[in-house]
Formats: sequence, C-alpha cells, structure tokens
Amino acid sequence: MARTALSAARVLGVFLRLGLTSFGGPVAHLAIFHDEFVTRRRWLDAAAYADLVALCQFLPGPASSQAGLAIGYLRAGYPGAAMAWLGFTAPSAAIMTLLAYGFALGGNGEAAWLHALKLVAVAVVAQAAWTMGRSLWTDRRRTAIGFVSAIVLLAFPLPAMQFAVIAAGAVAGWWLLDAETVARIPPRSASAPPAGRASRRTGAALLAVFALLIIGLPLAAGVSDLPGIAVFDSFYRAGALVFGGGHVVLPLLEAEVVAPGWVGRDEFLAGYGAAQALPGPLFTIAAFLGAHIPSFESPLTGALVALLAIFTPSFLLVPGLLPYWSGLRARPSARAALAGVNAAVVGLLLAALYDPVFTGSVHGAADFAWVLGAFAFLFVLRWPPWLVVVLAAVAAEAAHRAPELLAGI
Repeated sequence: MARTALSAARVLGVFLRLGLTSFGGPVAHLAIFHDEFVTRRRWLDAAAYADLVALCQFLPGPASSQAGLAIGYLRAGYPGAAMAWLGFTAPSAAIMTLLAYGFALGGNGEAAWLHALKLVAVAVVAQAAWTMGRSLWTDRRRTAIGFVSAIVLLAFPLPAMQFAVIAAGAVAGWWLLDAETVARIPPRSASAPPAGRASRRTGAALLAVFALLIIGLPLAAGVSDLPGIAVFDSFYRAGALVFGGGHVVLPLLEAEVVAPGWVGRDEFLAGYGAAQALPGPLFTIAAFLGAHIPSFESPLTGALVALLAIFTPSFLLVPGLLPYWSGLRARPSARAALAGVNAAVVGLLLAALYDPVFTGSVHGAADFAWVLGAFAFLFVLRWPPWLVVVLAAVAAEAAHRAPELLAGI
C-alpha cells in the first residue's frame, strides 16, 4: 500500500509539471509524453507506448488525457490514474474556472480581447478540419462519408442528429471500408502494453457501468429536479461520444449547453478560444462552461460537475478496454467501423466550422480579415495556437485602447 501511494505521488508530480508546460494540443502532448515516459524515464517501451496511443485514438474522448491516465494506471493502478489525470488537468481547469468568473464580472462579452478569441477560434477550427481531413479522408469513400455527414448536420441542425451521424459513420465504415481498411490501417504492434491490474472481469464491469450511465443518466435527468443530474448527463455524453479529439468536442458541447440556453454563444466561443492558449487538455473548457450554467448556486460547483462528467467516460473506458485491446484491435470489422466514425467526425467538425463558429464570430470584412491573419499564422507560419491566441488578444485590446491613449497624449 505504501509503495503504491509513493508511486502515485510520483505520478502526480510528473504530470503536474506536464500540465503546466504542455502546450500545443493533443498531438504535441503525445509527443511530449513519449519523450518523458519512453525516452527519459523509461516507464514503458516504444512499442507499448504506441499501443497505448492506438487504444486512446480508438476510444472516444481526449486522446492525450487518456494516454496519461493509462500511463498512470499502469504505473500505480487506479490511484496512479487519478493522480495522472489530476496533475495534467488541474492547472488548465483552474485557469478556465477563473476566466469564467472574470467573464461574468466583465460584462456582456463585447470586450475587444474576447471578440478576438472568438475570431481566432474560427482559424483554429479551420486548421483542425483541414488537418484531420487530410489525415482521415484518405480515399473517396471516407471523403464521401465525411461530406454527407456535414451536409446532413447543416440541413438538420438538431442535437440528436450529431450522435446519429456518428453511429451512421460506424455502420458505413463497417459496410463500405472493410477490405480497404484492412489494407490501409496497420494491425496492432508486436508488443502490447500490459493489462496492469485490470482483469477481464473488472474490465467488463467498468464497460457495463459506462453503458449503464449512457442509458440511465438521460432517464434520471428526465425524472429528477436536481440540476446537477441534467448537467452531468450532458457533459458525460459529450465525453462519451467525442471521437477525434479535443476540437470535435466543440459541436457536441455546443448542442448540449448553447441549444438549451444554459450558456450563451458568445461565452461558449470565447471559452473555446481561451482554451487554445492554455497548457493541458482542451476538454477543460467544460470547467468554463459549467461555471456559466445558472442552475448552480456557485460557479465553482458547476465547473467541478461539468469537469468530472466529461472525463468520467475516460476513467471507465481506458482500464475497461485494456484487457481486451489486443484482440479488439486485430479485428478488421472494428478498425473499419472506427475509420467510418473518424470520417464522419471530420464532417461534423466541418459543419461546426460554419455554424456556430463562423456565423457566431464573423460579422463583417474586418472580422474576416482577422480570421485570415490568424489562419496565416497557424497554417503558413506554423505558430502554435496558444501563441496566436495570446497575441491576438493583446493586439485587439491595444487597438481598442489606442484612440483613448492617443487622445490623452
């Protein structure tokens, strides 16, 4: 017991440092993890790490957070998983919660720097859609699945339609891509990660809880007057059904919190833009959004409920699937269905790029010029998103205050 506690404490220390310094989004995070845990600390070998990354990309949810959770779990069991998540998530979540307080105190969201965050978010989502499209739309069938998904979502902008499109993508992938996917997606690596302390029986129990919550939370929210249950249900479903990483959570969360009127569109887009400037996982936007939900007496309560809810699926899925991963990844049908899901989520992101991201932020030629400039910095000069966000906010505020300062000279 003492040895496990010591190992978990070490995991917390390492991941807390990473949570304070890991900028750049999930792809950069995974590269940082490789350097830290494979090259420097040698907690696992390269093949085992590659298998962990493949597992986390196979699952819904934030890939880098799940990889960290898995590393902590393999190092120190469930306490290690909890400490890895806490260390990597807490810095960003705390800042996002404080930003939510500041946003609420700052007025109606028309400040120049907040509008700049929304405009940079357009460029960031456009870059993500382009990058994911090039990576995941590798043939005509996958491209067709993606475009049909985007068209359906734009034609029928209903919250439930997003989940239906993801499910349809899985079916289309299983039906259309089977032989093609076997040829293009490599099978499992030669060295799979150890199953840690999870047995197949424990894994099955965790997966059963995951499925039970997917079914039971909406029913509980429908019959209960407690606001926390409805909020937990919405953020849990977002975390459970987001395939493709952090940027894809945008349209799902928008459907869950903006459509019912819990959070305004300005607050939502400003929070998404602010999340780009912080280290750690993009999913900590949940803390910002939860703090804005008026159902709770304290914004801190809302932030904690939303944050725990969106990460709960990862805590159930990662240790739940580890004992089964080697066999599951070797099945062509599973890999084909995942390819279809990935193609569909690019379409989902493409639809979100238009609405709400573009329509909610760009109101004229000047706004569009800001978006083009941010996109140039991101795509042409390849500046990291956090740096572009910070510079855009500073530049917007300086331009807003310049006439006032010049008048005082």
